[in-house]
Amino acid sequence: MVPDAALRAWMPPVGGPRGPVRILRFYATTGSISLGDKAQLCYGVENAKAVRISPSIEPVAPATNRCLEIVPDHTTHYTILAVGFDGKVDHRSITLVVETGPAPNRGGTNFAVVAAAAHGGV
Repeated sequence: MVPDAALRAWMPPVGGPRGPVRILRFYATTGSISLGDKAQLCYGVENAKAVRISPSIEPVAPATNRCLEIVPDHTTHYTILAVGFDGKVDHRSITLVVETGPAPNRGGTNFAVVAAAAHGGV
């Protein structure tokens, strides 16, 4: 039975030459989170015999599209290494910022106006 076209797109032919290892994607679903919040760290590789993400989150394996839940307790720099069948390595890095301070004021009260009014201004 021949696999469908989508499957053949990422599976090298049996006995055929494999292409170079390549990281297709490596990203967090957000650029920053508040302390205690969750995010997804997603990756995809092709022609890889092994994959490592540092700092270690959980065991990872070569996949064209996989996301892992992360809950970092501080700003963290993540690196992915994909090792090809020929021994060559591809790598990428991202940083996920963890906000530890109070949540920013997103509208509502303008504290400069309130302070000016309290002192007879405005």
